[in-house]
Amino acid sequence: MKETADLLRKGLQQLAIPFSEDQVDRFLIYLAELKKWSKAYNLSGIKTDREIIIKHFLDSLLFIKVLPEGVAAVADIGSGAGFPGIPIKIMCPTVKIFLVEPVGKKAIFLRHICSRLSLDGTEIIDKRIEEVERLKVDAAMTRALYSVRDFIEKMKGHINKGGVLILSKGPKLEEELKGLDMRNIAVSDIKLPFSETVRHLLVVRT
Repeated sequence: MKETADLLRKGLQQLAIPFSEDQVDRFLIYLAELKKWSKAYNLSGIKTDREIIIKHFLDSLLFIKVLPEGVAAVADIGSGAGFPGIPIKIMCPTVKIFLVEPVGKKAIFLRHICSRLSLDGTEIIDKRIEEVERLKVDAAMTRALYSVRDFIEKMKGHINKGGVLILSKGPKLEEELKGLDMRNIAVSDIKLPFSETVRHLLVVRT
């Protein structure tokens, strides 16, 4: 477990995200619970500690690099096993997080892990975003679930004035951006620690 913790610490340092040992401990609990529950609930195809740290935890924390200051409430759409919402909540405990996940098994896990990690100010919504009413946030994010155009459409009415949508995209970004108004879209290219992968983090101002 020491090697796993050291890998996480080094990744956080590479991303220049300040952290405490309590936050590292929470990630290690999250890792253990994710592996345990995945056997029965098929939460993730990623099995090794190293891959979970890099491809789930650190990949989720890339969103923090583009999250605007002063954001009070964030929605993670299609949260799955809690990515990117729970890693962000661990590192930004004062931010209110809504985890929107319609799959029952995954929503059960989300409730369990939020309780296990004592993540106050976290709410699980076990519905599709199209079925959610009265959700208003400063930022909504998704890892790979929607195209940029679809995400903009689905989040209409859920974002506070001046709020943002944040999406993480891979190599097919240019195709997705065709025909969109780039005046409201900023793209940050961020290298995922310990890999050759570059993520394109899109911030769409609404």
